[in-house]
Amino acid sequence: MKVSVIMPAYNEEGTIVSVLESVGAQKVDGVEFEVVVVDDGSRDNTVGVLEQQPHLYSKFIKLPQNRGKGAAVKAGLGAATGDYILFQDADLEYNPSDYKTLLFPIQKFGAEVVMGSRLMAPPYTRVSYFWHKVGNRLITLLFNILNNTTFTDVYSCYLMYRRPLLDVDKLQTMGWDQHAEILTKVVRGAKIIYEVPITYQGRTYAEGKKIRAHHVLEVLYTMFRERFVPSQ
Repeated sequence: MKVSVIMPAYNEEGTIVSVLESVGAQKVDGVEFEVVVVDDGSRDNTVGVLEQQPHLYSKFIKLPQNRGKGAAVKAGLGAATGDYILFQDADLEYNPSDYKTLLFPIQKFGAEVVMGSRLMAPPYTRVSYFWHKVGNRLITLLFNILNNTTFTDVYSCYLMYRRPLLDVDKLQTMGWDQHAEILTKVVRGAKIIYEVPITYQGRTYAEGKKIRAHHVLEVLYTMFRERFVPSQ
């Protein structure tokens, strides 16, 4: 089985090599990892750092200008050839050592979608912003109501799904709400869905965290639109 790891990056010169080295260190029996890195017009030396170490990735896509994480994700999805897709941020918030945990329901139960949850009693999670947790719980509750699911953490980066479940060309969103669109689409088409605990080392805004409170409104709109006026 081949898993395409999609890694969008914007101004991550300080962390991306460490993340890629950690991805490369993951060994799971019967699994091949295809690492697709997409630079979203970084203004620092992210591109230079990556070009010096091509052994760390399978494919490297350079967008000519910053177009947002959603555009980078879409470019990466278009280049992916794996049986499954897995998203990986280029910072150090999510630990690739959890790949084996994410893959377990696929190898054991034939799962088509696996979500990594930061709220299912992981070994550790960094204490962070209270209102982020409130917002996350609200989004998760509404997603579950709209889609008749029982997720505990729908806005985790670690989403793995069977690649044919999503037609990349039909993605409408390019912002933070893209994750909600992707998850809704793959859940709609999947019959076997699992959630597993993952570790989380969240960053502060000073350390580079990018999501803001106003993004919640975009996410909620996309969730409702995809439920009642789906694009596919």
